[in-house]
Amino acid sequence: MQVTIAQTLQDARRHIDDIEARLLLQYALNVNAVFLAVHSNNVLNREQVDAFQLLVTRRIAGEPVAYLVGERDFYDLTFKVTPAVLIPRPETELLVELALSRIPVNQTCNVLDLGTGSGAIALTIAKHRPLARVTAVDLSADALSIARLNAEKLGIHNVQIRAGNWFDGLDQVEFDLIVSNPPYVAEGDPHLDQGDLRFEPRIALTAVDDGLACIRKIIVNAPDFLPPGGELLLEHGYDQSVICRQLLAESNFINIFSCPDLAGILRVSGGQRDDRALATS
Repeated sequence: MQVTIAQTLQDARRHIDDIEARLLLQYALNVNAVFLAVHSNNVLNREQVDAFQLLVTRRIAGEPVAYLVGERDFYDLTFKVTPAVLIPRPETELLVELALSRIPVNQTCNVLDLGTGSGAIALTIAKHRPLARVTAVDLSADALSIARLNAEKLGIHNVQIRAGNWFDGLDQVEFDLIVSNPPYVAEGDPHLDQGDLRFEPRIALTAVDDGLACIRKIIVNAPDFLPPGGELLLEHGYDQSVICRQLLAESNFINIFSCPDLAGILRVSGGQRDDRALATS
């Protein structure tokens, strides 16, 4: 029996979302969305049908589409992703937007991205601020390999990608801006057993101390790597904005704020190093 692109998608939609079905079929056929639309009556061969059905079966089992096709769009770029890295999410684009708003277009600026993973945050910032000097740090060797591949694929050269545990071993003393999307999910959170989270690296998701250990470490140590007036921006969980602001205040940050994402959830908090710190140190 001959099966067309349209029929194949119609059958898949009984099991998975339409957008996901189209992405998986594009990947299986190595074509783009326009091809699927224009050639919907094309007949698929047995090998193509089998390849697509295998992807659908894996998606039904819960595997993230991003891992199945090996890439994910973020901001205005496309990043290679594997199970070694967290899948870039739309809400994290807020962190990038806030960072870009603080970096002058025509001036040099030293930026540090802690826990870079796929490099989505660091590379997006570097792409849109070519005069910025961005340092991207991660503990995972596998994640660093993906970040370097993304930098090469995107042709971004103003990023230094290096191994490190947060601030450990940094050559540079000060950064004008520090950004991070650290692990912030509590280890026992039931959401870890649901959806895409089941397949993502736990080291990039969870932290002890109710998910606050990494956030706390970054906030406490950041002033040592910021000049007076330098700023720290952190993504955090839906219920962590209050404690993040408290931690920032305890570390003598000023102009502390939290910003909502498109869903209205306070998703990013930050503050500036007090320029009076030198006078009191």
